[in-house]
Parts: sequence; C-alpha cells; structure tokens
Amino acid sequence: MATQFRLTPICLILLQAFGVSAYAQETQDDQSKIVIFGRGKTRQVQDVTKADLLQTVPGSSPLKTLDKLPGVSFQSADPFGAYEWSTRFSVRGFNQNQMGFTLDNVPLGDMSYGNNNGLHISRAISSENIGRVTLSQGAGAVGTASTSNLGGTVQFFSSNPTDETGFSAAQTIGSNSTYRTFARVDTGLFAGGTKAYLSVTRQRAEKSKGVGAQDQDQFNSKLVNIFGENKFTAFFNYSDRRETDYQDMSIEMTNRLGYDWDNYAPDWQRAVNAAKGIYTGKVNSLDDAYYSASGLRKDYLFGSTLENKLGNSTYLKTTYYHHTNEGQGHWYTPYVASTNGIPIAIRTTEYSIGRDGIIGDLTWDLNNHSINAGVWAERSLHTVTRNFYDVIDGRDTNYFLKNPTSTGFKQDFTTTTTQLYLQDTVSLMSDDLKLNFGFKTPKVTINATSLIGTRASGQIVASKTLLPQFGLNYALNKNDEIFASLSQNMRAFQPGVSGPFSQSQTAFKLSSASIKPETSTTLDLGYRFKHDSFVGSIAAYYAKFEDRLLSVATCAGIVGCPSTFVNVGKVETNGIEAAALWSLNKDWSWFNSLTYNNSKYKSNYLDNGKVVNIEGTQVVDSPKLMLKTELSYEAGNWFSRIGGKFTDKRFYSYTNDAQVPSYVLANLSAGYKQKSFAGLKDFSVQVNVENLLNKQYFSTLGSNGFPKSDPTGTEQTLLTGSPRQFFVTVSGKL
Repeated sequence: MATQFRLTPICLILLQAFGVSAYAQETQDDQSKIVIFGRGKTRQVQDVTKADLLQTVPGSSPLKTLDKLPGVSFQSADPFGAYEWSTRFSVRGFNQNQMGFTLDNVPLGDMSYGNNNGLHISRAISSENIGRVTLSQGAGAVGTASTSNLGGTVQFFSSNPTDETGFSAAQTIGSNSTYRTFARVDTGLFAGGTKAYLSVTRQRAEKSKGVGAQDQDQFNSKLVNIFGENKFTAFFNYSDRRETDYQDMSIEMTNRLGYDWDNYAPDWQRAVNAAKGIYTGKVNSLDDAYYSASGLRKDYLFGSTLENKLGNSTYLKTTYYHHTNEGQGHWYTPYVASTNGIPIAIRTTEYSIGRDGIIGDLTWDLNNHSINAGVWAERSLHTVTRNFYDVIDGRDTNYFLKNPTSTGFKQDFTTTTTQLYLQDTVSLMSDDLKLNFGFKTPKVTINATSLIGTRASGQIVASKTLLPQFGLNYALNKNDEIFASLSQNMRAFQPGVSGPFSQSQTAFKLSSASIKPETSTTLDLGYRFKHDSFVGSIAAYYAKFEDRLLSVATCAGIVGCPSTFVNVGKVETNGIEAAALWSLNKDWSWFNSLTYNNSKYKSNYLDNGKVVNIEGTQVVDSPKLMLKTELSYEAGNWFSRIGGKFTDKRFYSYTNDAQVPSYVLANLSAGYKQKSFAGLKDFSVQVNVENLLNKQYFSTLGSNGFPKSDPTGTEQTLLTGSPRQFFVTVSGKL
C-alpha cells in the first residue's frame, strides 16, 4: 500500500502562517482589450479579458467565450453552455478530460460530468465574478496543479474586490422563462489594506425544449489583504445546481421525431405506457424517450493564498484549498420496475468528494535567471453509488433522494497526488531572448474499495520520474517575436464511475498489470506581432498522444453495465492556428481566428478479441477546420458585437462511418451604457441573441460515449443545439 499523507488542521494553519509568495496573484481585470496574445511567453497563450466576458449572457460558461480562440471547439445543448451533461470543450483534438483547469491556482480537476476529482467552472464561481481567463493550447506551465493536462490548460482568475465601497446588481430575463439575479457588495479598502466582497446569484430557467427546470443558487466571497510587500487572498464559494436533462438523440431519431423531440415529462401516462411497450406517435423504441432525468450538484469550495517577499529576489507562494461535493444524477429507467408494480424506477448515480490540497511555489530571481520550484499535494476521498428508488407518479423528484430500495454498486476511492516541479527562465541579449527549461514529476495513487456489487477493488499508480518542458522566446524587434516550446505531459488514471475500476474484478486484474497512463509530447512553433492597430499570432503544432485509454461500453447507457477498459494506441495531431485583432478605427474592431487541425488515430484496437480498424481515421468530435469572425463597435454610450463561427463536419464513430454536418452559428450582443443614470453608476442595458440565424444543428457528440461504428445512425449519443434565444440584462452600481 502506498504511503498516504494527511493534511491536519495544525499543518494547514502553520503552512498558511509561514507560507509566502512568488508574485502578485494574477487576478487584475483588464478591460482595455478583448483578447491579449501572450506577449513574451514561450508557449501559445491567449487571454480573454473582462471586457469580453461582460458582453456574453450572464451565467454563460467562460468556456463558451473561449470558443472564439484558435484551436478551441466548445459545444453545449443549452444557450449558456453550462448544462454539464452536454458541455464539451476540446483543444487541438484533446477533449475536456485531457486538459487541466484551475481557479485562482486551485485545481478544478478535469471538470467531468462524472464528478470524481473536481467541479465545473460554472459551479466554482459566478460568471460575473470572473476577471480573466488564460488558455494555453499546447502545454501549461509545469507548476499548473493538474494531472490531466495532456492537451493544454485553462486558468480562471476571479476579479478582485474594489477599493471603493459599493453595491452592484444585474437582472437578466429572457427566453425559456430565464430569470437571473446577481447582487454584490464590496466593502472598499479598510485601514490596514483589507478589502472584500460578497455576492449572491439566483437563476431560474426552463429548458429550450421539453419541460424541466435549470436552476442554480450561488454565493461567492473574496478577501484581499495587502501588508507591506505581502498579500493574502482567500475565497469561499457555494453552489447548489439542479438541471433537468435533455434527451440523448441519434440521427435516425432526429429524422423521425424532429430536432424538438425530448423526454415525456409531464406526460406520466405516456411514459408508463412506453415502459409497457405501448408506443404512440412516431415512437418505436423504449429508448426514444424516458419520463425525465436530471443532475444535482452541491459544492463548497475554499481557497487561500499567502504571498510574501522573503528578500530582494526570493518569493514564496502557498495555496491551501478544500472542496466538498455532493451530487446525484437521476434517470427514470423503464428497465427496472418499482417495488410497487409501476414499470419505472429512478436510477441514480450518487457522488461525494472531499478534497484537501496544498501548493507551495518558490521563486529566486538571480541576475538573468528566474528559478522556480514547487510542490503540489492533494488527498481526495470520493464515493460513487448506483441506487434505485421507487416512483409513485410524475411528481417532481428534482431533489436529493434518500432511502433507496436497492443498490447496484458502491465504491470508495482514495486518491493521493504529489507533483514536484523545477524550472529556470534565462533572459539573454538584453532580454530579447528568453529560454525556459523545466520538468515535473507527478505521482497519482488510487486505492479503490468495492463495498457493494461486482466492480473492481485494488490499487493503481500513474507516475513519471521526469516530464520535461523547454521553451524559447525571441524578440525580433519591439513589435514582433517568435516562440517555440516542447513539452511532455501525463494524464493520471481516474477514479469514479467510468475509470479503470468500472470493470469487473477479473477484467481489472487482467488489464491493471499492463495498463499505462496516457502521455503526450507537444511541439509548438509560432510568431506574434503587435502593431498600432493590428495584433495577433500564428502557430504550427505537432502532438503525439500515446497509450490512449478507451472505456468501451458493454450495454446501453441507461442499463449501466461494467465497461471494458482498453489501450487503443496512438494519436498524432498537427495543425495551424492563427488569430488577429484589427482596430479599424477608434470605434470599430474586427477579430478573426482560423484553425486547421488534423488528428488521426495511428493504431487499431481489439474489442472482445476482434480487431477494430481505425488506423488513419479522424479523431472523433474533432473538426478539421474552424473559422471565427467577430465585428465589435463601441462609441460613446453604445456598444455592439456580432460574430459567427464555422465548424467543420465531425465524426462520432471511431471508424468514421458516422458524422454530423458542418454548421455556422451566429450570435449578437448590443447595448447602451451610461456612467450615471437615475442615481446609479455604470448603468447599462444589454441585449443578447444566441443562435441569431436559428440554425438547427448537432452540438454535443458522445453524450453516451463514442461507438466504434454507426452506419445506420441509430446510436443514441448526440444532443441538438438550442434554437434562437433572446436575453435582456439591466445592471448598475450604487
């Protein structure tokens, strides 16, 4: 058994009391530009600023805002991009589970719906309190607290409390009975250098098709204290999210039942009849619809960072965090009857998480060297349970259920993570040339215990002694620079409902001896430019992805059979990215981005002893071509923005015999703002139109996994995008 560490309260207090920091926390809002191209960085990096985030619909996932950047594909079935079952975020062919995410240094895990090692950004913080978002398409910094960032990292930074005392509020109303209220109080700067804010958010909305609530309540708070050359920050955030699911579709179902087809609710009798095999309308299958389904998540997230200056050239930053989560996924299944004789029961997947972690980061600035070293350690306790509950009728059950009638399986997981890193950035030739050398040594140990059912118990370890990273940045002149980076990364195994322990004990024993963690090697070469009215970047990249792991389903998703976990070999990716922001004049600006991404499977794999021929096929859910254009206007009190994005066809079967067509999606925002109006400061009225042209398209692919083949289009693993939606937001400050 591997040695485990435990963060005792005394240790945590001492670490916070004596920890210090490398540099000021990167949370300042920059409203001067929409996109900042990582000037001086040795990697491909872009920042989306507060100015950009403000023009999205309040409540929208910041991941949706990143969809404008090169390399990024974002999909969701709802207009906010916050419905977690449908949310898909990929960069250069790497999906969301193969990326790393942090909020103010605190790791968010891979933000998977299975909810095993973190939480989604839409729950971690209200969108109104995000100050900036940084995307590293190829490789994040070696100090990033993630063991899933094969394909890049996304770092979210919360806005700081203001120096002035104030109260701000915003009210959004719109399509699908959307009603979102946001209110925030800033204390202002006290004597002694302390300031803080508290905010509350309440959102109520219906689905864009079918019936069901999409509700969320949030509380956010943040404190900043600056004493001398030192800084202490802390935040506490709470989220209670309850969202009703959309029905997973197939191409055949969509052709037969239409894009607007959804689950039966509130027609309880039709659902009961269907469970008995009595179909009406164009329904011809038990899986064409269920009565309803939903996801419930309740999270408490705390993070604190102490930054101190130890001397003229030495800095230490210590971050401690704690996360508690409770979650349930509900599904009215016609495959299991209630004990009272009704041919439907509620099947749940129930989650709990308790995470504690600490990150220490030490920096020495020595002449032309900046040496950075650190450690990240986390201990996470996770439980996943499959329960069944009786139903009586179609009454609302969108709350945490208790007292199940039976349990299919229950597993406990203890995951211990340690990661050391060291890097040196050297400035040469009067700072025109920067060289970066570094490495990290991650180790993740999972101990699983099967309490009920036939799923596996055991231990599995993912570790690498050395994952190197090299970078170069050379300033050709004051306006132009070139950069290059080479990095290796590893994705650790995952606990939870779909990881290697989702297999039977026999299958786990057969695979665990030879299974390897996924790894990637990424090379970036690029050029950045910054002129008076024209800024941007161009990059070419190559990535080799090895030991790709695939969880192969052995039955329909709602049945929930143990899966088979297999190594399907290599993927190679190469492509070109370009982005530019052109200031046409003082009022108008024009943003464009281009992505060409060629991601191919390089190996076949075995499925129950049979070879599945996928060598040379395109990676699923990976469009080859994406184009984004966006025109913005701001003059006086008026502002507006209109943009559109072309997304190429996407395959959703590994053999590439099933695909969804390309599409263009357009959005519009416009509004009026005034510094002072009717006693309010920074008053604004904003209108947002999502899916301006009311395009019918498939958004999410692989909602129930990706099949090896689907020539008839009957695999039920797609979700349709939301139709045109209208929203109006009024905001101001006192």
